[in-house]
Amino acid sequence: MSSIKRVLKNRIFNYSSISIAIFSALSATSVVAEELESIEIPTANIERITVTGRSFNDYKAGTASGAMRGDIDLMDTPQSVNVIPDFVTDEQLATNLSEVLVNDSSVTGGSEKWNRQVFSIRGFELSSGSGYLINGQQQWSHYVQPIETLQQVEVLKGPSSMLYGQSGPGGLINMVTKKPTYETMLDIGFDTDEHGSTRFQLDAGGSLNEAETIRYRTVLVKQDTNYWREYQDGTNQERDRWLGYLNLEFDITDDLLLSLKYDHTQDKTGIDTGGWLNSSGDLIGGRDIIWDQPWAFTDNTITNMGADIVYHISDDWKVKAGYNDQQFNRQRLDSSPQYSEDPFSNGYTVKPFDRYDDWQHKTSYMDFVGEFSTGGLDHQFLIGANMLDYYYGQLRVKGAPETVIPGQPIANPGLDYNDDDSKYESDYKHYGFYIQDLITINDSWQVLAGVRYDEQKKDGEGNNSYAVSPKFGVIYSPADNGSIYVNYSKSFTPQGIVNDSEDVNDKMNLEPEYGEQYEIGTKWELFNDSLLLTAAVFDITVSNVTVTEDLTNPISGGHQTITTQSGEQRHKGFEMGAQGQVSDNWFLTGSMMYLNAEYQRPEGDKLNGKTPIDAPEWSANVWTRYEMTDDLALNFGAVYVGERFANTENTISKDGYVRFDMGAAYSMDVMGSDVSVRLNVKNLFDTDYIAGGNYKDVTVGEGRHFGLALEAKF
Repeated sequence: MSSIKRVLKNRIFNYSSISIAIFSALSATSVVAEELESIEIPTANIERITVTGRSFNDYKAGTASGAMRGDIDLMDTPQSVNVIPDFVTDEQLATNLSEVLVNDSSVTGGSEKWNRQVFSIRGFELSSGSGYLINGQQQWSHYVQPIETLQQVEVLKGPSSMLYGQSGPGGLINMVTKKPTYETMLDIGFDTDEHGSTRFQLDAGGSLNEAETIRYRTVLVKQDTNYWREYQDGTNQERDRWLGYLNLEFDITDDLLLSLKYDHTQDKTGIDTGGWLNSSGDLIGGRDIIWDQPWAFTDNTITNMGADIVYHISDDWKVKAGYNDQQFNRQRLDSSPQYSEDPFSNGYTVKPFDRYDDWQHKTSYMDFVGEFSTGGLDHQFLIGANMLDYYYGQLRVKGAPETVIPGQPIANPGLDYNDDDSKYESDYKHYGFYIQDLITINDSWQVLAGVRYDEQKKDGEGNNSYAVSPKFGVIYSPADNGSIYVNYSKSFTPQGIVNDSEDVNDKMNLEPEYGEQYEIGTKWELFNDSLLLTAAVFDITVSNVTVTEDLTNPISGGHQTITTQSGEQRHKGFEMGAQGQVSDNWFLTGSMMYLNAEYQRPEGDKLNGKTPIDAPEWSANVWTRYEMTDDLALNFGAVYVGERFANTENTISKDGYVRFDMGAAYSMDVMGSDVSVRLNVKNLFDTDYIAGGNYKDVTVGEGRHFGLALEAKF
């Protein structure tokens, strides 16, 4: 109850053209590699960095810390992983995670209503509670993530439950934050667009003492966004966000490093549930109209406080531990417009409510990591445990349903609480213990073996869950610059409770979903390791699938949906990717995916053989940089997303589309400081398209969009 009171107190893509482009890049032979200069680490730096990657450039990363819970070379990782560095997303003037993840075709965007973003990997939707990591710890991601604090984003594909416990079969998103620096740095940025949106950024770091044993990194952001879609009173949706981030590192001794992190986000925006599609897949009312009322909003307040410690027991062994406390408060005053295929004839209904949410997400971990040799075999060993303590509280008040005539918005109902009868609370604790060993047999063969035990406890609900999640992989390296791998892994995803008063099975306990994957892939570093090529074939099956369907004949004012669990869901396909330097002046990152996804339900079930929402058969992307001179660079990009279904019955579909983007940046020296100006054009040919979401909440793709940015580095 105390947490609830705190809430009340705060109130708070044709695919062929893109495929040709990517395959052309993969077959390019004119390459000049850049040599990686050796870096002399100050003796005072107790963070012992092992350079496991080969040569790299701004488009290519050597490691993904989340894939193996350590800095192990991607070539030694028997799993499909894509690392998106901040250099690329800064070029793209990305402002949110959706604009970052467009760089991986295995990731598909879903609904963006209620100021949050939904994603699927390999066709499986990521859960807000278990699909996202910050530096390897689970993050409650029910809001638009602040990407300005990120050094890179790692897409870990396939089940990762062996290391992280409850997580989906498609994969995980691991967001790696910026670290403190030894040398003083100051980066000031500003960007704007044709709608008048603005974003101011400050990124600073350095040492706080002469010995460089205390270092910091701080990021400050103030963003005001004006969106292009309009409410029915002629106003535009707006967003007001500010962010503060601070990371401090302390070299306590030569072997002991302490890191403290804090970030705070305040994010308030008007609500745009999205567009409505009719039975033919056409937008109802056009591209601009927002069905929500102009007074509806969501106000998020998120605070993360955490600490990490690394102790080097010896040259070969270390222990790592960490803790994070995430407090997430939200007020959502929602007009909740009810879908209508013909709202202009008789209007449509809104069901207003005011809702206060209090999420508390506390995570911790401890890992022992070491290297040793036995009987001629080299081991990279990990044993550890992690924990999640989750609490959720909600207060909600409903208003009377009202009929809205398009173009005639209704007044704010002025809802307020007068009792606690609507209070809802839920909590659980999740524990996991894991062990992993990467065994190097010789120069050509490596074996990965690991297993995890999970236990989730819900007091008083009788819905405790247990799981054992193994993972096994083999890597064969026929050459120094190439590897072929196979892996087998399982996923474990607790489902919790149906929490929807309009669902037939409201308050029903759901059983966990279990998934397993078989994957075979290959990775090659060509032309002196400057270009990384990857490919993978995967087959994922999930049992006890949870599906929410619309009722054929919904009861007026009553149940509208039904949530059930049965059958399987099988997704199989292949992926290809390229990242790195193609010539002295040309860099690229690109990928493509083919996906065959379907429900495998009992005979007679209307979903048997159907394809999940937002699971395109083909998708692809490419982003390139060509340096005309030392000061002038040009960018070109394209995104293709194939046809997707907008409902589970597969009767409504969204057309595939291709979106082309361009950019140019010019750098200059101004009084000894590096100053750059960038102009980007997104959706160059002003293509009409529909992005993610079902037929009741589709994200309508914006037309041609101009972005201008200035950046100064001191």
